Amino acid sequence: MNLPEQLRLLGIFHYIVGGMHALFGCIGIFHLVIGIIFMVNPQAFDGPSQDAPPMWFGALFAAVGGSIILFGWTVGFLTILSGRFIARRVHRTYSIVMGGINCALFPFGTVLGVFDMIILTKDETKALYQTAQS
Repeated sequence: MNLPEQLRLLGIFHYIVGGMHALFGCIGIFHLVIGIIFMVNPQAFDGPSQDAPPMWFGALFAAVGGSIILFGWTVGFLTILSGRFIARRVHRTYSIVMGGINCALFPFGTVLGVFDMIILTKDETKALYQTAQS
């Protein structure tokens, strides 16, 4: 398989993995909603032998959920942006850095990050990026 085809596939995989990061970030919506319910209507979680949870508990729940959403959507967007840059053959260093960040996001991000490092650090890829920019 030639290098332009590898870069095309790498860009497509960035779109896929970025979408998966954003999708998994949506898991935080559940925590955010439950945290808001804890703060707005704590009596909804009253039990026969227990009091309503304290307000800080709902705020903590909502903050963790919001953080999960923000992280997942941000990394997803930045990964998709990296795929766009690969397709246009610009900002190779940005894509390498995003590959390193994705390496920490097991399992799909790790695979994508390793392939980023392998393909984007080749001398042929550097030359291809330089000709695309001129």
